[in-house]
Amino acid sequence: MEPLAELMDEHFVLLDVAGDVRRALKAGDVPAAVEALANLEQLLGQHVGREERGVFAAMKEQGDFAYAVDELELEHLSFDQRLSRLAPAAAGFADEVLGLLAELREHIDKENLGVFPVAVVSLDGTGWETVSRAHAEQPSFLTTTTS
Repeated sequence: MEPLAELMDEHFVLLDVAGDVRRALKAGDVPAAVEALANLEQLLGQHVGREERGVFAAMKEQGDFAYAVDELELEHLSFDQRLSRLAPAAAGFADEVLGLLAELREHIDKENLGVFPVAVVSLDGTGWETVSRAHAEQPSFLTTTTS
């Protein structure tokens, strides 16, 4: 399904940007890591909005795997809060960021390998209308960036 494929493509971009953060940290270039984190935070915010107003809302409306969707939404909130609290000058900054990025990768796997395949087989016409509406209201960052 096109909307889910687009969300998955966004996941690949998010993972690429996370790789930029890792490489900057490995090189000891904290300013570059902070810049890449800012980019990740912006892209993640756009992506999460589309997921939550689209496929997640549709699945919850139908009652399909609402518990899993609720868990993923809590993880979205956690990522947002943790990204906003990062302090580049703090001891342990790199370790905190690397832990966050590892959790992001696991989160993306839960979506790509769990919730999205379930959505493909379980959403009805009304559910796909919810997804399409959310995607029309907020187009993918893939169409506006070259990250």
